[in-house]
Amino acid sequence: MAWNEPGGNDRDPWGGKKNDGPPDLDDALKQFNDRIRRMFGGGSGGGSNNGSSNTMPIVGLVLALVAIVWGLSGVYQVKEQERGVVLRLGKFSEEVGPGLQWNPPLLDEKFIHNVTELRDYSTSGRMLTSDLNLVEVTVSVQYRIVDIKKYVLDVNDPERSLREATDSALRHVIGATAMDSVMTSGRALVATEARERLQELMEDYNTGIDVTKVAVEKAEAPADVRDAFNDVARALEDRDRLREEAEAYALGIVPIARGQAQRVREEAEAYRERVIAEAEGETARFTSLLTEYRRSPEVTRERMYLDMMQDVLGRTNKILVDVDGGNNVFYLPLDQMGSQSRQSSRPDPNLDVSNLRAAQETLESLRTPEPSRRNNAVREGRR
Repeated sequence: MAWNEPGGNDRDPWGGKKNDGPPDLDDALKQFNDRIRRMFGGGSGGGSNNGSSNTMPIVGLVLALVAIVWGLSGVYQVKEQERGVVLRLGKFSEEVGPGLQWNPPLLDEKFIHNVTELRDYSTSGRMLTSDLNLVEVTVSVQYRIVDIKKYVLDVNDPERSLREATDSALRHVIGATAMDSVMTSGRALVATEARERLQELMEDYNTGIDVTKVAVEKAEAPADVRDAFNDVARALEDRDRLREEAEAYALGIVPIARGQAQRVREEAEAYRERVIAEAEGETARFTSLLTEYRRSPEVTRERMYLDMMQDVLGRTNKILVDVDGGNNVFYLPLDQMGSQSRQSSRPDPNLDVSNLRAAQETLESLRTPEPSRRNNAVREGRR
């Protein structure tokens, strides 16, 4: 039954009797404070306490809750790959490392960044080369934070400063390089010089950024003249390719030529040594022969003549023999006789025995003196 319905015994929800006026707020607050004090072990409070004493526990409780929330809100964690900077009332206070950290809220302001992550971005633009040609270049830059204090405090916007410095460094390097070099084999050199200059600018600006890599991703002529420059680039590439092929061919031919030259040189040395040795041998032989000639000239002269005739006639396969006192000239088929003597080791059924017998008779007649041959002829005639 509701408290204001008939039969409610004229009682209100605050524990008092029903009256015609509105409920007393002071009484209601007093009852609430008494309940709070009883919950925390306090007394019920007397009627002599005033309103301010009744509100003190509530204010203390609220302050305690606010202090707990304020203290917990200052707790934070810094990861292993992160570093942080703390500002107290707008002034640098400290650098914080990995781990659980606490700073008073509302008094301190913290900035935490990853200092191990490699960050990158790309930029492109149309630039003028040293030979007054326009080229469109696209580069990518990789960087990381090495000084968190400089990165946070010394520069208002380090990322923007890095982009503007990249454009400046790239234009400076390409402005001192020919277009052919930028578009072909000079990209690596352009990237290296741009990274060095960009790093110098970052150090001058105190950005706390370390530029790890600058890569030229694309370098090409403007669209209206791109075809012509592509033809030039292809021609340059063909030139480099042919040059490399020629160098490879030379590397393969030169060692062979050097080997052949060394072989010819060694053969010439061997020939010279052989000729010198033969000449020295002939000289020694002639000296010894001269000594023998002085001792017995006739014998030595005859011997030299026979040696020479043997050497000359030994090179032919036909011999003509003039018999003393006769008009006939005998012909000895030494080539056939030599071939027959070589074939004597293997019998030949087709061998002409009459020819062999005729040759033997001819030799015997040559060995027989002339008077004996005549006597034999007379005896043969008589028979």
